Amino acid sequence: MEDNQFAKKIKALIPNSGYSVAVLDMTNTDSLKYAAYKEQIGYQPGSVGKIAVLNAVFTELAKICPDWEERTMYLKDIKVSARYWGTGDHHTIPVYDIEKDKLTKRQVIASDVFSLYEWLDHMVSVSNNGAASVMYREALLMRAFKEDYFTLTAEKAEQFFKDTPRDSLTNLSHAVVNEPLRTLGITEDEWRLGGFFTRPAEKYISRKGGSIGTPKGLMKFLVQLEQGNVVDKNSSLEMKRILYLTDRRIRYAASPRLDSAAVYFKSGSYYKCDRQKNPDCKDYAGNVFNYMNSVITVEHDNGVKYIVCLMSNVLNKNSAGAHMYLASKIDDIINTKDNQPKQEVNLDENYKDKDD
Repeated sequence: MEDNQFAKKIKALIPNSGYSVAVLDMTNTDSLKYAAYKEQIGYQPGSVGKIAVLNAVFTELAKICPDWEERTMYLKDIKVSARYWGTGDHHTIPVYDIEKDKLTKRQVIASDVFSLYEWLDHMVSVSNNGAASVMYREALLMRAFKEDYFTLTAEKAEQFFKDTPRDSLTNLSHAVVNEPLRTLGITEDEWRLGGFFTRPAEKYISRKGGSIGTPKGLMKFLVQLEQGNVVDKNSSLEMKRILYLTDRRIRYAASPRLDSAAVYFKSGSYYKCDRQKNPDCKDYAGNVFNYMNSVITVEHDNGVKYIVCLMSNVLNKNSAGAHMYLASKIDDIINTKDNQPKQEVNLDENYKDKDD
């Protein structure tokens, strides 16, 4: 339920057209403040949808390996190759050559081999689409092979895709990423993922149902992540940690008001230009559609803590600056001296006023 005064302040910031938002102030857990504007309108989530893949990986891994310490071991030790699944994306990944002490940023190639943890980091921190398709593939294989996944070879995995009918693979892949969201009470119209993030990955698997996201659905996820309810407490904390390890802060998270705050963040965009209509149509400023989305949990040192899910579709304009502006203004509303949690001072009978 909305806090009327809080909602009035938040809604006054949001443009009337092309924007939807949900904001939850968690600073005082005994008195949460919620505000929303058109929070049930669906947008193409773009790379924000990669959080669904992150959730699917941790969900499937928990099923086949109940012990948390063993799960983290597998995430570190299991190494998988990109193959065609990881190719076809313009986003780069960081590749470090230990022997030459050299860092190179380049696109994923078919021969790339990384641990599951490294692929997850590439998927989230630099938003690499190839890495997202690789980890989507691995979540699907965990569901299909169960405990045998731990000894699965690339050859056997590829044979599985060749031998399984396309419709069966499509239904299985759709279930792997979307069923965990339904378990959390997020409906199909609130958030769903329709398919892989790279075209080569669709060699054996079709898209299904299309992708959609709403501020309400994404807020449901981030709240339960905060509560430790996404898979389990350890998985929730680890997913939150991965969201923290962003390569660089962009769009909403680039607001200078957040420079000293911890942010757990994912941004996503998806746009289309009609060059006949406008030959000068620019990147991230589509004239057919121009989705830009930001989801973030902000934690300030003073105890102020809140979640924002912002989604927009404003044609012919790169909305990154507008997202950053809204981030500053929303932080101005929430991060005030009066809103800081009161510090409890515990004094016992043995307390003495002295220098330590």
